[in-house]
Order: sequence, then C-alpha cells, then structure tokens
Amino acid sequence: MRTAVASLAVALVFVWLAALSCYDIRQRRLPNRLTLPGAGVILLAAAVAGRGLPALAGAATLAGMYLLVHLVAPAGMGAGDVKLAIGVGGLAGCFGAEVWLLAALSAPLLTALCGVVAWFLGGAAGTLTVPHGPSMCVATAGAAGLALLG
Repeated sequence: MRTAVASLAVALVFVWLAALSCYDIRQRRLPNRLTLPGAGVILLAAAVAGRGLPALAGAATLAGMYLLVHLVAPAGMGAGDVKLAIGVGGLAGCFGAEVWLLAALSAPLLTALCGVVAWFLGGAAGTLTVPHGPSMCVATAGAAGLALLG
C-alpha cells in the first residue's frame, strides 16, 4: 500500500512539472494557479512525511535566491520563476542538501544550454528568449529521480 501511495505521489509530481513546463514553453509565463497550489501541496506532503523542515528550508532558500535575481534584473527572471522556486526548492529539499544543490545548479545550466542551442539553430541575437521554468522542472525531477534510484 505504501509503495502504491509513493508511486502515485511521484506520478502526480511529474504531471505537475510537465504541465508547468508545457505552459511556460507555450505562454512564456507560469500561472499562479499551477505554481502556488503545487508548492503548497509539496510542502504539506513533506511535513506529513516528516521532511517538513528540509522542504521549507529548500523552498525558502531557492525562492529567496530567485527573488533576489528577479529584483535585480526583472527582465531576466519572471515572478513566476520565483513562485515555482518555492515548489521545486521544497521538493528538492525533501531529499537533502545534495539533491537540492544539484537541482539548484542544474536549472540555470540547462537554461543556458537551451539558449545556446536555440541561438545556433537560428535565434537572432537580442531577440531570443528561453523560458527558465522547464529547466527548473527538469533539473528538480532529475535530481529527485537520482535520489529515489540511489
């Protein structure tokens, strides 16, 4: 029974991350109706599982860093990315500092890689934008997946 619940939770998280990624790729924004409830559910589930403090620390730290970047360069990072950082930071934080760090460092690297690839495929300098939300989702899913496998 416990395995079935865990499998369902993993599936729901992946659906949430995929929905956010698709929305951000298509619309270039992350809607509050997906970011904030998802973050709340993740933090609540973490608390129920006895991982509330690491999840809260991960959420606060990542969201704080993203908020700082957003305040310094709002055109470079949207408020939706800051709100998504609450959920993905909490999710990665559930698995420990190493997983959190891997997810936090991988996301901007993935976005940069996507930007370079898009530029090579014909994006004009100065007009190319790459959404950051999908990289946040992929990096967090990958880091959490590695933790679950290891």
